[in-house]
Amino acid sequence: MIGGTGTVTGRTTPHRPRLGSGAGTASHLISALELAPLPTAIPCFRLHAVAVLKEWGLPRDLVEDAQMLVSELMTNAADASVILPERPPITLRLLATETSLVIEAWDHSPLDLEPREADADDECGRGLTVVAALSDRWGCERTGYRRKVVWSQLAYAPR
Repeated sequence: MIGGTGTVTGRTTPHRPRLGSGAGTASHLISALELAPLPTAIPCFRLHAVAVLKEWGLPRDLVEDAQMLVSELMTNAADASVILPERPPITLRLLATETSLVIEAWDHSPLDLEPREADADDECGRGLTVVAALSDRWGCERTGYRRKVVWSQLAYAPR
């Protein structure tokens, strides 16, 4: 269900980070949560991420940044999916190695990500600006006509 490769859209960033083959000694941690694209899902995604990242022993400041990124990415995914007639689920996937955390927001929207500049009095539209400011790298990939992933990577010192 989750995977594949695609082209980066919205920004000229490299493809999203991938986990290795597992042949080495590196530790890889993965968690996923799929929910309906409802406003009440966003706090659930955020709480899930915080609980998982704390369980994994990641640094506190990283957990705080990740919480904000999860909120922004999953809100965008929900907004993209809730307008579809079948209201397909959205998925949060967290991938951690010894030195980085990747946060992925998956949705089923056929529409590409469209970053925009928000005016000072706009109530929304700053989410991707927040994502860009907090992330070491981020991007968007179309993995099928009705499937895309928006991802953010945070680097941290080895544990």
